[in-house]
Amino acid sequence: MKTLLIASILGAIWLGISADSQPKTLETLDIPYNKLTAAEERVILHKGTERAYSGKYYLTKDAGVYQCKRCNAPLYNSGDKFDSHCGWPSFDDEIAGAVTRIPDKDGRRTEIVCSNCGAHLGHVFKGEHMTDKNIRHCVNSLSLSFEPEGKLEEKKAYFAGGCFWGVEHYLEELKGVTDVVSGYMGGKTKDPTYYDVSYKKTGHLEVVEVTYNPNIISYEEIARVFFEIHDPTQDDGQGPDIGDQYLSAVFYGNDEEKKTVKKLIGLLKGKGFNVVTQVRPNVPFYKAEKGHQDYYKRTKKQPYCHGYVKRF
Repeated sequence: MKTLLIASILGAIWLGISADSQPKTLETLDIPYNKLTAAEERVILHKGTERAYSGKYYLTKDAGVYQCKRCNAPLYNSGDKFDSHCGWPSFDDEIAGAVTRIPDKDGRRTEIVCSNCGAHLGHVFKGEHMTDKNIRHCVNSLSLSFEPEGKLEEKKAYFAGGCFWGVEHYLEELKGVTDVVSGYMGGKTKDPTYYDVSYKKTGHLEVVEVTYNPNIISYEEIARVFFEIHDPTQDDGQGPDIGDQYLSAVFYGNDEEKKTVKKLIGLLKGKGFNVVTQVRPNVPFYKAEKGHQDYYKRTKKQPYCHGYVKRF
């Protein structure tokens, strides 16, 4: 009981921290974290440090992805791991958005934690000139788990942010995204056409289906970009495209995706954005007609109502 209480309190503290010190929503408190051993709790919850050269991942060279031991969030790719001869696993890059930096209480170092659950990972150092990137994430093996290359299968995610042409255009440019398909989702009509969605009030939204490799890019990174390539505060459409089919929404496939989206919405609201994005469970996705696929790539035009605006 005492351990659970401590974990709950620390979880609440960590969830109040983000990369830019904006508060996260407390709704993330009920994420089903993995059960930890006493040694893992000492490091992950109480900011301990494992003995140098003792960790199971200190010298590993297998291809794959290193994940958070507490919540399974992807943190580091094996290609960014190097031998720093320091006694702990070292990485010179992280999966974008996966790691949060916090000033250490000693006033000198920078602590690194999992952006998803706040688990203590270790510390990050700059200026040592060990690799071309000149940065070293010094991580405890006890804070990590490892997924061999190929074990993490491609996943799908669904986003609605106005005309699907523009959303597709920006998301398919992300490294790790292997395919983006424009289509319809959220209504009651089976196999709707563009005409049905536009003029027959089917209830469908224009949605993109994003296929991505979690070994390379995380769901949260894609969702962050989604919130920065459209206006999540517009409640009647997107830009000049007005209508229910152009509303902002995210369709989640599991509780983890739902928590991630609500966390990001909480961050944006904390910054003063009146986000109206709907958060809805997955329903059948219907692929749009051929003429709506890769529209801007085929026509060599630029999106007229989408553009990148940094919000996080």
